[in-house]
Amino acid sequence: MTRSLRLYVTWLVGAALLALLVTGLVIRVDPAIALPIDGSQGPIDVAAGIAFWTVVTLLASALPIQLNSGVQVAVSTAPLMAATLLGGPTAGAIVAALGTFDIREVRGRVAWYGTLANHAAIVLPVITAGVIITSLRGWAPGPVWELVAALVGTLFYFVLNLGLVSLIVVFRGGHSMREFWTRAETTNLWANLLTLAPLGWLMARMYELPGAGWWTTLLFGVPLFTTRVAYQRFVEMREMFTQTIGALAQAVDARDPYTSRHSQRVRQISVDIGREMRVSAAELEALEWGGLLHDVGKIGVPDSVLLKQGKLTREERMIMNAHPVLGAQIIGPVDRLAPELPVIRHHHEWFNGSGYPDRLLGDEIPKLARILHVADAFEAMTADRPYRKALSGEQALSELRKFAGVQFDPEIVDAFVRTTWAENTRDPGRSELRPIPMLGTHAARLAQQQHDAPAPGSPAADLA
Repeated sequence: MTRSLRLYVTWLVGAALLALLVTGLVIRVDPAIALPIDGSQGPIDVAAGIAFWTVVTLLASALPIQLNSGVQVAVSTAPLMAATLLGGPTAGAIVAALGTFDIREVRGRVAWYGTLANHAAIVLPVITAGVIITSLRGWAPGPVWELVAALVGTLFYFVLNLGLVSLIVVFRGGHSMREFWTRAETTNLWANLLTLAPLGWLMARMYELPGAGWWTTLLFGVPLFTTRVAYQRFVEMREMFTQTIGALAQAVDARDPYTSRHSQRVRQISVDIGREMRVSAAELEALEWGGLLHDVGKIGVPDSVLLKQGKLTREERMIMNAHPVLGAQIIGPVDRLAPELPVIRHHHEWFNGSGYPDRLLGDEIPKLARILHVADAFEAMTADRPYRKALSGEQALSELRKFAGVQFDPEIVDAFVRTTWAENTRDPGRSELRPIPMLGTHAARLAQQQHDAPAPGSPAADLA
């Protein structure tokens, strides 16, 4: 655990304990949460009601859904908000502290400090939501206004909980908060909220209803389970989609033993550059999938051209240079991959306008395609080919700097230098912009040897 994460966890747990103590001393538990045992709504009945909602919340928390970011998502929001509506912030905090254990925590698979942080990140938002609900509910009587109060309180609970959890992710993995908040899985949680908030309100109302009582609350297990299954299917479908794309990329790379895992490495470098540039989570996803699929058009390149070890003829180079267009045509019918199409089509455009297929210039080239171009070039230069040995990281970085402003966007080269791929590598420094390729350099000699160059002078001609 890093020092920053340790300090944050200490602060988070301390703040949750203090808030729980102060709330318990200042705000009494509303007897509406009482579970009738002797009919007196005394301390025993109130304790039984809290215990009941704790058990319901435990059942809802038992099987959380694992997201790619490592965050766990459960459907316990509904019973938590129901307990808070009935008993106020103190009762909600107690239920949150005791009822949000999942199977991993019970089996000891989560470190003790992780368990404390997880529960603290729920207790604080529940207390906040409880105070807001109590305050708003006093403005006007009636079930409609109470539902509005529940929705507003749940919204604050969700935002605060997501914020506290996102900080854990940031300190643990070095990702930005913007990336976490804009991930497709995270944004989909808002739809989850819209169903769970009114469901929690309805559970509370049924619990209080004369002639119905606590047993009717158990019937809500069906919609809760259905919500969990739906969200699980969403996560699984995204994962399956990503795996399918990865398998397709592997099939393309497998045609040439020298480009094995090329697309995987380009994906990793592209995403790391994107993180340095603070692009959104949607753009990171486009870089990830675009990196895997950027060479899919080489499916249509004959082996006699793709695997040729000597210099390509003019006609063969035209066939090779058509692969970005062919790749975009292959992916075009897949609506879900629309953001990746510009990355695939334009990842061979040059910053000075001499690239292909559309000879775009500077900012006309989509930003993600410019990022992928740098990643593709670095990976190609640092990998062995049958006609040359791999360049060292220092040599490859020198070529990126040399051709910044000619082939590559200088800003993206700067971002690449800040990634771990350039660690412990001597950086020749930012190069000046040059209007034309530098013939006669080592890069030019590489370009004459390699397969995929749009023009002489490129250090990254072999972007296979």
